[in-house]
Formats: sequence, structure tokens, C-alpha cells
Amino acid sequence: MVAIIDYDAGNTKSVEKAIMSLGEQALITRDKDTILRADKVILPGVGAFGDAMEKLRTYGLIEVIKSVVEKNTPFLGICLGLQLLFEASEEAEGVEGLGILKGKIVHIPDKGLKVPQIGWNSLSFPNRGRLFEGIDEGAYVYFVHSYYLKADEPDIVTATTEYVALIHASVEKGNVFACQFHPEKSSAVGLKILKNFVELEVD
Repeated sequence: MVAIIDYDAGNTKSVEKAIMSLGEQALITRDKDTILRADKVILPGVGAFGDAMEKLRTYGLIEVIKSVVEKNTPFLGICLGLQLLFEASEEAEGVEGLGILKGKIVHIPDKGLKVPQIGWNSLSFPNRGRLFEGIDEGAYVYFVHSYYLKADEPDIVTATTEYVALIHASVEKGNVFACQFHPEKSSAVGLKILKNFVELEVD
């Protein structure tokens, strides 16, 4: 079963629909025991970093997420869900992220292209991770964001894209995976990425 963490931060239904289209059982939940029992866990998200961290705190989900990671359950952050895994964001100065991964979320520079970035962009794979098995270099995925990741550990960055800056579009470290783009809105490529996630073997 794939648990999709519900913390009032959007796009849970589209993620659920995508997972179920792969023939997998999916459950939108904020119940601690259900999340900890799940075979895979997804943290989706659309919205603001500070508000999202407050919701996770209010619902008692911060320690649950850290427990999931510690017990080696495959964990996937999507969009805002990626950003929350890191230490801090320029969107909410003074607000601590989950700090599971090292790095900061920064604003896309205002240098002639529209911000937020909304639309399709191609991926490059500096370190091809397990999410991208069977995905061609240059594959297009769907982004909606004004802030992007600058990871402190280059070796965890599995996909990048160019939009004014070099954007760290996906990361993998141990059992933790994350995408700045929306695989659930990225057509056949996105479904393949989600399929790779739900079929991960746990060591």
C-alpha cells in the first residue's frame, strides 16, 4: 500500500489517481500508524513552504516522516514535498525544513523568463537514479514552481533542468527520493517514474 500524506497541501487526489492507475493501492491519510505501516510513502505538495511546515507540525507529521525515513521505507517528495525535505527556503526565512537532506530552496532569478515556471521542461541525468530507469535523456516533465533546490551534495542529484538557473530537479539518497516536477501530471514519462518508485525493492 502507498500512503499519500494528507496535510492540506494540495494535489493529493491527482497523485492517488496516478498511483491507482498503475494497479497499486493508494490511501490519502494523516494517520500515523497507517503511514508507518505503508510499503511506500509519498509527500506531495503545492503551496508555501512556511505554511506547509506549520501544517506538518500541527498534524504531528514531522516525527512520523522522520520515522518512515529511518525505517528505510521508500519515500517520495513531490514539488513542495521535495522542498520540505531540505533545511530551509528563501520563501520562509527563519522556518526550518525537515532537514532530512542538506541544501536550501532559493528563488528562481527574475532574468527575463516568467516566474513561476509553469510548463514542460526537459531533464538531464548527472547521476541516473532508480526513478529514471527506462527514461530517455531529455525527457519532458511538468513543472509549477517559483523556488528551486540547490542541494549541498552533488552526488544525490539525479536529474537537472535549465530555467534561468541550473535546477536540481530530482534527488535520491538511500530510501529518500524527491522530484521538483509533478510526475503525476507528466503523462507517460511521469507514470513510468511513479511505476519505478512503487516497484522499488526494499533492502
